[in-house]
Amino acid sequence: MDFLNNLLFVRLDVLPFYVLTLVIGFTVHEFSHAYFANKFGDPTARLLGRVSLNPAVHIDLLGIILLLIAGFGWAKPVPVTRENFKNPRLMGIIVSAAGPVSNLLLALITVIIYYGLNYFGIVGSFANTRIDEAIFMFVQYMALMNCFLFVFNLIPLPPLDGYRILSDWLPRRASAKLQRMEQWAMLIFLLILFLPPLRAVTITPLYTLAQDLASSFYTFAGVIFGG
Repeated sequence: MDFLNNLLFVRLDVLPFYVLTLVIGFTVHEFSHAYFANKFGDPTARLLGRVSLNPAVHIDLLGIILLLIAGFGWAKPVPVTRENFKNPRLMGIIVSAAGPVSNLLLALITVIIYYGLNYFGIVGSFANTRIDEAIFMFVQYMALMNCFLFVFNLIPLPPLDGYRILSDWLPRRASAKLQRMEQWAMLIFLLILFLPPLRAVTITPLYTLAQDLASSFYTFAGVIFGG
């Protein structure tokens, strides 16, 4: 047990909540990309079965394993053919932003539902208090991890959504220059992943930002339900 606790990014007692919320977050994230791409006229993702809320079509096993070990991973990227859009740059930005925004909304909706269940006395009414504790832990991780997926994916580094948004937003000449850095993307991520000093100024602050964002959702939900 000690070996596993030392190996994994999170403690064994919270591992199920961590994995479940990431699977949900990744699935909704990639589904949102696929849904809007198809809506805007690109059938690429739909033809590959990606306009789906089935986690099996979105989850990347290696990405999940790295998340468990290092707190850093990915899902299967949704293929998008921007040339199929009527307005490739504008619709490309919307499709790219749909993933992170869906995670942000998922975090907010989860917190609001939890406060609503508390308000109507549903949470806290179970004879077994461990059920209430499990629900609370699930909500905590849903809020935190989806907020983290939101801020992380907005980093302007390939292949993250923030990079795609920036690339579509910039003038074509500047965008072409930006694309030259794609060949260095994997090296950059590996350095961030395995060098503690770099992690300390990249991934760690993002978790702090995600915690602050999640806390603001708790505050907002508390105002709605008066508690």
